[in-house]
Amino acid sequence: MSIKAKLSFSISLIVAIILTLSISIYYFSSKAEVQATLEQQVNNIAKQISVTIEASESARQSMEETMGEKLRIAAIAAKDELDPDIGKITNEQLVELSRKLGVDGITLWQRFGDDVITLKSSEPNEINLSSKTWGYWHTAFLQLFEYQNVTIPEGQKLENYWSGAFDYSTSDPKQIRKFGNYYDGTTNYMINPFVNAQVLFDFDYSIGTNAIVNKIIADQQDLLEITGFDPQFFGKSPIIKIKQGIPVYDLDLRDIPFGRYTYKDINNDSINIQHALESGKAVTAKSSVKSKRVMKTFIPVTIDKTYVICVSFDHQAILKPLNRQLLMQSLISLGLVLITMIASYFIAGFMMRGLNQILHKVNAIAEGNFGEVITIRSKDEFGLLASRVDTMGSNLYSYTTQLKDAAEELRSTKQYLESFVNHTSDAIHVADLSGNVIQVNKAFEIMYGWSELEALGQPLNNVPVEYLSAQQELVATVLRGGSVTDYETVRFTKSGGLIDLSITVSPIRDELGVIVAIASISRNITSRKQAEEMIRRSEKLSVVGQIAAGVAHEVRNPLTTLRGFVQLQKQTGSMSQEHLDIMLAELDQINMIVSEFLVFAKPQANRYQPVIVQDIIRDTILLLDSEAKLSNVQLTLRAEADLPLVIAEANQLKQVFVNVMKNGMEAMSGGGDLTVELASHTNDRIVLRFTDQGCGIAENDLLRLGEPFFTKKANGNGLGLMVSQQIIAGHKGSIIFHSKPGKGTCVEISLPTAN
Repeated sequence: MSIKAKLSFSISLIVAIILTLSISIYYFSSKAEVQATLEQQVNNIAKQISVTIEASESARQSMEETMGEKLRIAAIAAKDELDPDIGKITNEQLVELSRKLGVDGITLWQRFGDDVITLKSSEPNEINLSSKTWGYWHTAFLQLFEYQNVTIPEGQKLENYWSGAFDYSTSDPKQIRKFGNYYDGTTNYMINPFVNAQVLFDFDYSIGTNAIVNKIIADQQDLLEITGFDPQFFGKSPIIKIKQGIPVYDLDLRDIPFGRYTYKDINNDSINIQHALESGKAVTAKSSVKSKRVMKTFIPVTIDKTYVICVSFDHQAILKPLNRQLLMQSLISLGLVLITMIASYFIAGFMMRGLNQILHKVNAIAEGNFGEVITIRSKDEFGLLASRVDTMGSNLYSYTTQLKDAAEELRSTKQYLESFVNHTSDAIHVADLSGNVIQVNKAFEIMYGWSELEALGQPLNNVPVEYLSAQQELVATVLRGGSVTDYETVRFTKSGGLIDLSITVSPIRDELGVIVAIASISRNITSRKQAEEMIRRSEKLSVVGQIAAGVAHEVRNPLTTLRGFVQLQKQTGSMSQEHLDIMLAELDQINMIVSEFLVFAKPQANRYQPVIVQDIIRDTILLLDSEAKLSNVQLTLRAEADLPLVIAEANQLKQVFVNVMKNGMEAMSGGGDLTVELASHTNDRIVLRFTDQGCGIAENDLLRLGEPFFTKKANGNGLGLMVSQQIIAGHKGSIIFHSKPGKGTCVEISLPTAN
């Protein structure tokens, strides 16, 4: 389609749209105005109907209540005529009394437990009836027999009397009757006179509610129907009772007490009925029923109880004149669009002459001819466009030359990069954010064993299970914008073998800086790992020397004690039994240290059992007491009462305590106090604090405590604290050093309790 035709079509389309919008605005505004007027009329009609129906229902209700009062008078008169004992009354007597009192019949009811049964009646079919299945009728009977005022909301309630709504008779479902029930306690039965209530039923269809409804519908052409809803039963399953083998709808349990319900929309009607009841105002709604648009107005009305009157109006009645007006305006608009299309076509042809020259210039540029010049020199938009096209041709020639040079440079760079990627010894693969491989190099195929065709388009599942969490963390780091360099790990090859790798992972970003892929560079370090393993094995030889030095250090402590006692024996010539026991214990300690010091390299099976830590401390203090006195050191123990037990190896803990206390004593060259504090701590732990008044430890040296052969002592080897830390860690405890130069040191040991 040429531009001239497009321009003509576009102008015509714009005109058509404008006319359509104008028609639409007019149509919908008119429709809304008519609908509002109609809704107001329907509401007024509905209110008039509700007032009329309310008056009719009130008249019928008044008739029914008058009939109920006459039945009560008849029941009181019957009570005066009858014997108070039901056993002395005959059915024939009730027949005669019914004629005398002007009622259709009299039935006598007697209560038996929670049931009420007819024993005597002027009508044989009434005898032996039970009210147990009669719902609120049965409730009213029981309340009368209990000398109570009837409290149920249904029916007419007077003193010692209750009358239900007129309904089909249970004994003769073809008869519509009104029943009265009287009991004042002076008889052993309830008196139930009844009369034919067909007149009430006929009243509804002759001059009552249904007659008024039918007349209103006949007078209003667009009024479809009027429906009276009982909200208590509408929308529920109909209640059908079997009376004398005949299914009967009870008149007092109808969901539609008056009017017709032809245009049924039960779900929406139920909702609107509830809205009308809750608001107490008229509710209007539109729906489509039986292929007809219907407008319904729901109005709550209270007579003997609350009903909802629904007035259904033909919604199409308001659309007929509007549709005729819409058709007329549409035809006029169509003619205007055709005229606009013809006129715009000729105008467009006149304006397109300059554009054809510009098009000729553009075609020449497309063929590579940049020298042709446009002859248009007008001052309008076409003249400006022609000038710009000439300038564009000149610039395109310059840009084309530059692009050719840039393309050659890019081709050379691409060849260089492809050569670098494909000839490097490191495996390179690129994966998208879903994990699918999108590029690999030759080294990747050689290192992992997968060919390019096998790897592309699917995830590279070569991570061992124990390394999956670490791999996920690497990917998360890269997606956050970071990178991973020289990360050592293990991966599977295609054959299933494991290789040691050093990988570098980096994000790949687009021109906006958004991460679009992840690049991984893998370097095989299996050979390097093997070399490192050989170095580690050689380093193990030095550990033997460290263990030997540690054994010598730990054995030296009990030997010092034994030497002190021997000197004491030599000076005094005698030794107490307590000192001999200590010497034997120290000999056992030497034996234990020699046999179990492999806890640092290859621990033997530990014999952990509940121990009393304060007893081990006391033994340790007793062990070091002589050496402390020689060094002018005062040992003090402060322990809380009732400390819990600790699961431990007693000799190992004693070994630790000796190391710590000897270090504290040696730090106080001029003597001082060494205090040991035991306290129970939260989280089921015991805390031991060894506090001396020595020279203290520098801050830099605190960080190196526990390193093999690190010591500030002239004769030390630095292995005592290393072994002590190993023992405390084996007991799932902790050891912390607090010290300042010149102010002493506090060693805090925390051990879990046996709880």
